Amino acid sequence: MSDVPPASAQPPGWLRRTEAEQRWPAALAIAVAVGIHLLLPADLAPRPRWLLPGLEAALLLSVVVVNPLRINRETRILRPLSIGLAALLGVATALSAIRLVRALFGEGHIASHLLLWGAAIWLTNVIVFALWFWEGDRGGPASRADGLRPHPDFLFPQMSSPELAPRDWEPGFFDYFYLSFTNATAFSPTDTLPMSTWAKLGMLAESAVSLVTVLLVVARAVNVIG
Repeated sequence: MSDVPPASAQPPGWLRRTEAEQRWPAALAIAVAVGIHLLLPADLAPRPRWLLPGLEAALLLSVVVVNPLRINRETRILRPLSIGLAALLGVATALSAIRLVRALFGEGHIASHLLLWGAAIWLTNVIVFALWFWEGDRGGPASRADGLRPHPDFLFPQMSSPELAPRDWEPGFFDYFYLSFTNATAFSPTDTLPMSTWAKLGMLAESAVSLVTVLLVVARAVNVIG
């Protein structure tokens, strides 16, 4: 007789060892954020303007070279590189947001430009927090693929209602990007709940940054138009 339990007796995909998710969705999102940092106007980009985007691109290339396809292993160098890349993106986005706030109270700015670059910085903020949520939940993508940690930092609907999801379902980068996007637009959890303290603090911080950015940009743009 086979020792393999029937499918109905197996735990859901997010609780057991599964095939690791692919690298490219997160790498593509990071590339978009790096591109935005490179294209920001001189008065919004941290100086020297090539330094942070250059470091971001170098770290992204290093992560892809070390583990290019599926995130199925965690090494001593890969985890620090991934966390360092997310932190660097966060620093660059925070500095750009600070410069944007200063520019909003200056003179001579075109309203359409304020809206455009405010939206760009808002999008990079969404990407940054998506990366933090993705890297932090249950120890990161490699740890989730191994099914090492049973207690999630984020409770997705498929976890609380497994009968509504495929048996092999587990969260991927797009799920965390959706979580970050909805949190940045609704300024609160929507269908996914933070369970751990750091997850709650992360969602709180993202909502606060998003709220301030949106309110200031829209208010200043309306004032300029008027």
